[in-house]
Amino acid sequence: MDWILLCKAAVMGIVEGLTEFLPVSSTGHLILAGSLLGGFDNDKGKVFDIAIQTGAIFAVMIVYRQRLAETMAGLGNDQKAQRFAINVGVAFIPAVILGLLFGKVIQDHLFTPIVVATTFILGAFVILWAERRKSVPRIDSVDAMRPIDALGVGLCQCLALIPGTSRSGATIIGGMLLGLSRKAATEFSFFLSMPTLIGAGAYSLWKERALLSAADIPLFTVGLVFSFIAALICVRWLLRYISTHTFTPFAWYRIAFGIVVLATAYSGAVTWAV
Repeated sequence: MDWILLCKAAVMGIVEGLTEFLPVSSTGHLILAGSLLGGFDNDKGKVFDIAIQTGAIFAVMIVYRQRLAETMAGLGNDQKAQRFAINVGVAFIPAVILGLLFGKVIQDHLFTPIVVATTFILGAFVILWAERRKSVPRIDSVDAMRPIDALGVGLCQCLALIPGTSRSGATIIGGMLLGLSRKAATEFSFFLSMPTLIGAGAYSLWKERALLSAADIPLFTVGLVFSFIAALICVRWLLRYISTHTFTPFAWYRIAFGIVVLATAYSGAVTWAV
């Protein structure tokens, strides 16, 4: 058993868990971390990155276990539960369609540190613009959303197919621009992440099963467990944070981090894998 590789998997899991639900792009951070650590910048590494997202999703499911249980129990006769499930389903569909059509091309050509750094910076300016807009939210709760609102958020999620954009950032900021409050947009982003990331992980494991073997189970298990722990801490913190803060600090972080990656890449200080 390669203990060094398992330690690297633990680090990757922590990176995934801490960044999955923040508007800073977990995929982007995983690409950069994998490039620095080594051993995760190949096809199997890409499958690993997607698979360990499931650990982060389990954390969200723990936090919202009561809401999920109520929704499942009420699907047969509760209009509130039915509307909520429909909204999540409607928002989920666009990314599925575009992911199936263009996922392979995007993975082959855009999963590079330079693309990640560039989209880090561009996404930051969108966050700054969204936070500086003076508008009163028209939707204060996920239960007040209509299918058309959910579709809008789902279309925003498609932008996250470009690595470095941030799935959470696209859905939360997109939701805010569409009229959702910061809390409603963040919570809906959490709920939407469940089918999106579980589906992406299952599809990736099945599609690339020829690359995997029983010997990979410890590696994937370590990444998933550490992703779960880090995400559980992060989600609970984020829910407290958004009650009194904006996402502006994350935008400045994205700009600074993107500039560092671009500067080190072009200066040769760091040889980023591509």
